[in-house]
Amino acid sequence: MFRGLAFLAGASLLCAAPDIFPLRDVRAGQHGVGRTIFSGSRVEDFQVEILGVLENVGPGQSIILARLAGGPLDETGVMQGMSGSPVYIDGKLVGAVALGFQLAKAPIAGIRPIEEMLRVDPAAAPTRLASVPRTHVVNGGMRLEEIATPVSFSGFTSSALEHFAPQLRELGMDPRQGVSGGGRIPDTLGDPKLLEPGSMISVQLLAGDMSMSADGTVTAIDGNKLYAFGHRFLAEGDTEMPFARAEVLTLLPNLQSSFKISQAREWMGVIRQDRNTAIAGLTGQRAAMTPLEIHVSGNTYRMSMIQDRVMAPLVAQMALFSALDSTGRTVGPAAYTVRSRLDFESGPVTLNNSYSGDVSVAAVASAGLASPLSYALGSGFDAMKLKGVSIDVDVADRRSQSQIASVVTPRQVRPGGDLPITMVLAGDNGAEITKTVVYRVPVGAPPGTLSVTVADASTTNLLEYQAVYGTPAHSPAQVLSLLNGLRSNTSAWVRVWRNETDYTVEGRDLPDPPPSIAMILGRAQAGSTTLLNRGSKVAEIEMPEGSSVVTGSKTVQVEVKAEGQQ
Repeated sequence: MFRGLAFLAGASLLCAAPDIFPLRDVRAGQHGVGRTIFSGSRVEDFQVEILGVLENVGPGQSIILARLAGGPLDETGVMQGMSGSPVYIDGKLVGAVALGFQLAKAPIAGIRPIEEMLRVDPAAAPTRLASVPRTHVVNGGMRLEEIATPVSFSGFTSSALEHFAPQLRELGMDPRQGVSGGGRIPDTLGDPKLLEPGSMISVQLLAGDMSMSADGTVTAIDGNKLYAFGHRFLAEGDTEMPFARAEVLTLLPNLQSSFKISQAREWMGVIRQDRNTAIAGLTGQRAAMTPLEIHVSGNTYRMSMIQDRVMAPLVAQMALFSALDSTGRTVGPAAYTVRSRLDFESGPVTLNNSYSGDVSVAAVASAGLASPLSYALGSGFDAMKLKGVSIDVDVADRRSQSQIASVVTPRQVRPGGDLPITMVLAGDNGAEITKTVVYRVPVGAPPGTLSVTVADASTTNLLEYQAVYGTPAHSPAQVLSLLNGLRSNTSAWVRVWRNETDYTVEGRDLPDPPPSIAMILGRAQAGSTTLLNRGSKVAEIEMPEGSSVVTGSKTVQVEVKAEGQQ
C-alpha cells in the first residue's frame, strides 16, 4: 500500500506541488516510506519508522528522528548520497533524509521537514543571507550531523586530493577519488521527465578532462523547480551550479560512512540556491561556466568550471596542481614556467612566473594562480566576471634557483649623488652571480637613514597585497592594474624606503604626508584610507636575474648626509 501511494505521490510531483504531511502531525510510532536509488536509475522504496521530533535544533528548525530499514540499509546504514531522499507518510511528503550518526550500528537518520526545504525558492531574486552553522545534535557523545556530501574526483592525481583534503573538509565536503565515473557529459540538456523524487543528481563544480561533482538525491519537483539534499552543499546562498542526472553503479558499505558509487549521465538544469535546509534549482536551464584550459608536458586538459568567487579559485588551483603533479615531479628537483591568461569582462590579466625547488613546487605554482584569481573575483565588481582561463606550463627536471646571499652599498650618500647597490646571488653548485644597479638620490632629499631592501618577487608582492587588502578597490581598472603589475620571480626587486608612516589612499601610496594631512589620515576609519606599517617607499628598481627563480631578502641601511655635513 505504502509503495503504491509513494509512487503516485512521486509521479504527481513531476507537474504539481507536492502534497505535504505537516510537521505538526508527526508522531513517534508512525510508519512511512522513503525513496532512493540503490542501483542504476531505478528509484526503490525503503521503510521508515518515526522515533520522534527534535525541536529547535537550529534557528527555527526541527529534525524528525527515524529508523530506516529495507534494501541494503541494514548492511550499509545511512549512506552518503542519500541526502535528499524523500520520505512519505500516508502518501504525503514529510521531508528528506539529511542527517546521520557516524559509526552508528543502526540506520538512524534525521529527516529535514519539507516545509523548511520549500522556503528555499530557486526562482527568487538573488539575495545574500548570513551563513548558519551546520546542523548537528550531540547526544551522549554521539553526533547527529548533516550527511557529508560525497565529492567525487575524476582525472585528478591522488596527491592533489591529499593536499587539498583539509580545505575541502572545512567546506563540508568528503573528497573521494574513483567513486564517480569520469568522462565528458553530453553537451545537450536531458529530458527533465527522467527525474523524479528519489532520483540521484550530480552537482558539477568542474567538468571535462578533470571533474569534481557532488552527489545527492532529489526530494521534490514542482514544475521546473527542484529541491534536493535536505541540507546545504557549500552554503553559497545565491549560486549558479549545473547539475546532471546520475546513475548508481554500486554501493560500498564502510565502517565509518557507506556511500554510493555513481556516474553523471546528462545535464538537467542549474542549482540557483544553496541554503541551510536545501539546495534548489531549475530544470531545463544552462549554468554559465568558465572555460579552463591547461597545457603541460605535451598534454592538454580542457574543462569548464563554475563561476563562483569562493570555489572557482580553489577549483582552478586544484586542476593546475594535478596537471603539474601528473608530470611525475612531485618530489625532486623541478622548475615550472607558468604563463597564465585570465580573461575578465573588464579586460585580461597576464601572469607569467617561474617556480623551482626540490619539494612542493606544484603547490607553490598553483597558489600563484589562485591568489590573484581570488582577489579579482572577491573585488565585488560585476565587470570582473571570469570569462576564461588559459595556462601554459614549461617543465624542467632540474632545480633552477638563486638565493640572495648579500647586499652591499656605501654607508653614506649625499643628495644628488649615485648610490650603487650590489647584490650577490648564490646559485646551484656554489656558483655566485653579482649584479649592480645604481639609484640616484634626488636633489633635496632630506638627511637621515635610507633603507635598501633587495627581495624576491613574493616578498615584494606581499607588500602590495597588504595595501590592497586593507583598501577596497574602487574600479575594475584598479584591480586589473594591480594584477598585471605583479612582479616576476626571475628578478630581484630593490626597494628604497624610509622608516616613516606610509598611507594608501584609493590604492595609491602617499608616503610621508604633511603633519596636518597625516593627522587626518591617522584618524580615518577602515575604508578607502588605510595606515600601513611597511615604511615609506621612495623608489623601486628591478634587477633581472635571467631564468633562475630568485629567493630571499636582505636589507641594508645608508645614511643620507646633508650638504656640508661631515
